[in-house]
Amino acid sequence: MGFISLTRMTEINNYTANRQLWQMFFAVIFFHVSEFILAIIIHRTNITPKSLLISKNYLLAMTFSLLEYFIERHFFPELKEHWWISNLGLTMVIVGEIIRKLAILTAGQAFTHLIKVDYDHHHKLVTHGIYRVVRHPGYSGFFIWSVGTQIMLCNPVSMVAFMFVVWRFFSFRITYEEYYLRRFFGSQYDDYAQRVSSGIPFFK
Repeated sequence: MGFISLTRMTEINNYTANRQLWQMFFAVIFFHVSEFILAIIIHRTNITPKSLLISKNYLLAMTFSLLEYFIERHFFPELKEHWWISNLGLTMVIVGEIIRKLAILTAGQAFTHLIKVDYDHHHKLVTHGIYRVVRHPGYSGFFIWSVGTQIMLCNPVSMVAFMFVVWRFFSFRITYEEYYLRRFFGSQYDDYAQRVSSGIPFFK
């Protein structure tokens, strides 16, 4: 009976670990393919492979996270057995994905992967929909999604690393972007920023 129970537990743990990995691959593929498709639908022109949002630093981060996953799965398999933590991460991935896609669909052509530094007549301040709740839902959604992928894998090191790196990246990016938004929209944007949170933790 003890041998059977041990075998059963091993099967369950292997299933949980394998599920974590496949969920990770699906989440990453869906995120990037859907971003590319929406860019084509909304912008139609000026679409390049960069619209997939895959950079060298991003690939390095994901490679590190997978390396951590396989090392811990081999030497510390009990770390990957916490299915409720993994499900929390999966929930964050889904929520983050929804928030980001709502941001893209709400802003339409105003949503671009590159920060606009020159004003044009198509550039309007979007404050409705998801933008009534957070003023940078695209960044907020990605932050939740990226950290969620590591919680889903039960990767403690990568979770902390992703939180710090992504937060730092967006804190600089938001500061840079809002400089131009204030130039474009003046007091209108100042009032909006006072009312609505950035959507990034510890960054007003």
